[in-house]
Amino acid sequence: MPILYTTKASATGGRAGRAVSENGVLDVTLTVPKELGGDGATGTNPEQLFAAGYSACFLGALKFVAGQQKVKIPEDTTVSATVGIGPREDGGGFGIEVALTVHIPGLDKPTAEKLAAAAHIVCPYSHAMRTSTEVPVTVA
Repeated sequence: MPILYTTKASATGGRAGRAVSENGVLDVTLTVPKELGGDGATGTNPEQLFAAGYSACFLGALKFVAGQQKVKIPEDTTVSATVGIGPREDGGGFGIEVALTVHIPGLDKPTAEKLAAAAHIVCPYSHAMRTSTEVPVTVA
């Protein structure tokens, strides 16, 4: 596929460290939630970042498909992503699960469901989750 945009972010310190985007706009302190053995200090974690990215991307896809279908969605439309992490059943590591909730004020439920289904096809996060996209790992 032709790549239209590329960005990069780096983390140091793992789950208790820092993550920074290449342009420096995103610069967050990472902390481990108490549920995962951390001290619950103020900061964010990879699951929160994933939830924020996925919800924003899905809302973008929703706006895109609504525009294609000539449906006006209000500015206060929201998408919430709930991300959970836990040990995989195969014992080989951890897995994540994601659930999306779409709220389109004033739009009838059948139309909202149709748009959400179309957005789920268009959204690259949804596509990656659905297809288990391979991610190359390079040691520098």
